[in-house]
Amino acid sequence: MASLLVDNVSKSYPSGEGPVPVLRGVSLALAPGESLALTGESGSGKSTLLHLVAGLDAADAGTIRIGEALVTGASDAARAALRRDRIGLVFQQFNLIPSLDVAANLAFQARLARRLDPDWQAALTARLGLGGLGRRYPEQLSGGQQQRVAIGRALAHRPGLILADEPTGNLDEATADAVLDLLLELVGEAGASLLVATHSARLAARLDGRAHLHGGRIG
Repeated sequence: MASLLVDNVSKSYPSGEGPVPVLRGVSLALAPGESLALTGESGSGKSTLLHLVAGLDAADAGTIRIGEALVTGASDAARAALRRDRIGLVFQQFNLIPSLDVAANLAFQARLARRLDPDWQAALTARLGLGGLGRRYPEQLSGGQQQRVAIGRALAHRPGLILADEPTGNLDEATADAVLDLLLELVGEAGASLLVATHSARLAARLDGRAHLHGGRIG
């Protein structure tokens, strides 16, 4: 299990007219096993904050910790190792590898982390309703099935922290509810922490807490 601490984090991006602030001293905390919805209008910095937590980008100022591991200030290699071993990522666009079948996509992150557990892989496949689809490729799946594969991939290496960016944004309401049910159920059983960036008030209401981003700040 992992906790998350974001302390006074700021981030700007360059433009022709000078730096454009996106995050202005954002702080939040997430306890082991807790879930938090990160809400806010488009452009409020939700995805930027998730990228900083995942070590996909570097903060200008402030501190981010996952458990005892310091994300901010870490080298690219150290951030990549943290992402590989301790973080599960779920995206709106699924981001499955088109050349790999369902079974290989599910196992991809676990193989990278050298934590492939065939029993856990089989259990995830069954729980996600993907039995019999192991030899299919992403293009042969529905949107809901692709997102289930993405959730399974994020959980296969048993990370302590799951980061999800609009995980139901491309799904119809009924499919979104089913996918969210599975995500919350599996994350809860794993004891992982969950941070979800979302526009959906219905999704946010299902999580333990909510942090709203506006003008680069949480308020």
